[in-house]
Amino acid sequence: MSISKLGSCTEMNLRDRDYIVGLNGLIFRVLGYSHPPDGYVCDLEYVPSSLYCSNNPRSPRGYGTTSHYKLYGDEPFKLVNELFPEYRVYYKPLSMFLPGVPVSLISEVKLPRDGLMKLIDSPKDGLSTAVESILGIILDSSTLSLEDFGVFGSLLLGFYNPNLSDIDFVIYGSENLEELRGCLSTLYGESLLHNEFEDCLKLKWKFRNYPYKLFLAHQKRKLIYAVYKPPCSRPIKVEFEPVKSYEEIVNEYIELRSIVRLGWFKASAIILDDSEAAFMPSTYEIEVEKIMEGFKVDNVKRIVSYVEEYRLQAFRDERVYVEGWLEKVETSSEVFYQIALTYGSRYYDQTIYSLDLLQSLQL
Repeated sequence: MSISKLGSCTEMNLRDRDYIVGLNGLIFRVLGYSHPPDGYVCDLEYVPSSLYCSNNPRSPRGYGTTSHYKLYGDEPFKLVNELFPEYRVYYKPLSMFLPGVPVSLISEVKLPRDGLMKLIDSPKDGLSTAVESILGIILDSSTLSLEDFGVFGSLLLGFYNPNLSDIDFVIYGSENLEELRGCLSTLYGESLLHNEFEDCLKLKWKFRNYPYKLFLAHQKRKLIYAVYKPPCSRPIKVEFEPVKSYEEIVNEYIELRSIVRLGWFKASAIILDDSEAAFMPSTYEIEVEKIMEGFKVDNVKRIVSYVEEYRLQAFRDERVYVEGWLEKVETSSEVFYQIALTYGSRYYDQTIYSLDLLQSLQL
């Protein structure tokens, strides 16, 4: 889809996990659902090899030759600020620029649902065949339909390696997500689909205030991380990333007047509402139990996380521990406080985890 066909930012109606290709070939993933009128807040995900070379062994993308490098952790935030400052948008409530793509710098838009349909209609290889097989298993075991899914990452962008790449799905809508999680819970342990975190994995771990064994337990119960084990072929890691349906989207930017960062905050809290926990940003309505560090304020209404590790992290009525930035939020109708987990300084100090799960593990 070219920019000439898109019109204004509002008419584009892009949402989380949609992709934007910049005029210089940078590939951004749209981040969340609240955006200024002249562009999109994004995460820089892939950089052409002609513009940047990463030393991370997980980064190269391309089949045969490296065409792009994938960025991880807080690397996108740093790279935009240092090398590509034109790819930022002014976020008025924060009074600052955030990584993103102004409408004037959009070359092309790629949508996960379109990518899945194109993949299904294309000549088959080992990975695209696996995509169809996995979806076939799920559609046969649930009320979901093909239109409820999409693909993102290298599968959508066309530079995946059939012999090495993982499979990244999008699942659209809250009700469909719950149907999918129930279906996967039933399917795990059967011959083809398994919970990725059923076994003790060894990953390079950087979050300082989040025990690794607790991370594994959290990831396991999310149910959206799988391994597909077809006969006579390699095991393939599979993710199902939740994205809101169009009917569920509210652009908070319209109502926001200001967000002011006050300082570092540590607290325990009870989850009152987890209905936005699966999406980006992950939002948890809370009642604070105890403040361990930071301003002693009332009306701390929610936790808002832009860190992918903390999606689906806690559920209603659970007790959680949280560390992040305390922010004062003013909208057109109210003033409240929130705890934000986001890119920038102290990225790996941020955390939210279930105290109930921690106690059950006896860590």
